[in-house]
Amino acid sequence: MWLRLVAMATLALAPCASALGQARERLTLDAAFARVDQSHPELRLLSVRRDVLVAGLDRASLRPPVVAGAELENAFGSGDASGLESVELTLTLASVLERGGKFDARRALAQNRIDALAVEREAQRLDLLAEVARRYLAMVAAQEQGDIARLDIRQRQRTVQAARHRLQAGASPESVLLTAQAALARAELDLARSLQRAVAARQHLAALWGERDPQFEIVAADPLSLPRLENFAALSDLLDRTPELARFADERRIREARLQLARSEAAPDLGWQVGVRRFQATDDVALVGSLSMPIGSRRRAEPDIREAEAEVVSLEIEREAKGLSLYSTLAETHGRYLSAQLEVQRLEADVIPKLSRAEAAAERAYRAGAISYLEWAQLQSEGTAARKQQLDAALDAQRALIEIQRLTGEPFVTDPVQREQGETP
Repeated sequence: MWLRLVAMATLALAPCASALGQARERLTLDAAFARVDQSHPELRLLSVRRDVLVAGLDRASLRPPVVAGAELENAFGSGDASGLESVELTLTLASVLERGGKFDARRALAQNRIDALAVEREAQRLDLLAEVARRYLAMVAAQEQGDIARLDIRQRQRTVQAARHRLQAGASPESVLLTAQAALARAELDLARSLQRAVAARQHLAALWGERDPQFEIVAADPLSLPRLENFAALSDLLDRTPELARFADERRIREARLQLARSEAAPDLGWQVGVRRFQATDDVALVGSLSMPIGSRRRAEPDIREAEAEVVSLEIEREAKGLSLYSTLAETHGRYLSAQLEVQRLEADVIPKLSRAEAAAERAYRAGAISYLEWAQLQSEGTAARKQQLDAALDAQRALIEIQRLTGEPFVTDPVQREQGETP
């Protein structure tokens, strides 16, 4: 499905919202796709290239020109040839009769180049849309990192309050309070860093369509929701339909057209000329004509024929090599996606809930004086680290998903894995 790339499908499920009543425009992934599709210079350049190729087709459709000529003989001579009676005037029309199918081969080559441009444009478009999805994902990542930082800040604020209360009660030294405040400051730094990353990611995304002062915000998205993929065998079958391999079919037609054009050069063209000659002395006229044909055309065409044949054969090897490369990339990316998906699900189902309960229990125990601050703070850090690990795994899975969709040209938007069930692929 080349005409639409739906990368990070679950990120694009939120409805497209206008900026009515809001300070910033709400930008969906599909809206970002549309902006790049309409305005990116690389895609517009391909449209101009098509105009160039169409002009080449028009030029290839031209027949050899007919040349009109005039020849004056025996004029301005001396002796017997000094008078007007010796003058001979010949008017001629001349051209070349193409043989061997040169005209059709030339047109076929020009037309195949035009047809191949459509596949090239689609391949370029998929690459650009994949880049849009990756930059959009960077904004999503910055938002999610900010949410984790805010959660960590709330935890650390409770720690500071509890440490202050115990310090006032004389149950713990001032160093505990200062350590808790330092941990809070570090969490606030993480939040500030995520906000700065969001600004940079927004600018990076908007640069794809040339916007210099972006003011939009992206819609709410959940990178932890990962769709279920087809098995690897089904995905690998889709590779034959991708633009990266489909272009080889068009390139083969181009090279075969070049081969046919080279073979047509082995048939010599006929040069012809007809005309009328007038004899001034007798005031008579006569028809004249001639035919000419170059010798050795086949021998001169043989190097070009061998070269064109070698190019056709080499294309098959190039396609095989590209197919192996794409297959290897798909295998690695598919495995990376499943591994990251499993990590996200297990962290969601087993690790994070237990750490959350442990952190809550540690808070109660600390306030009751049953454990030290370090034990509570360590559980808070582990909970935050687990959420960051889950987010990193989800982002890795989303990047792998984008690459899989770029390779196959297919969206995966159905049957998302339910996070709360913790299913494994």
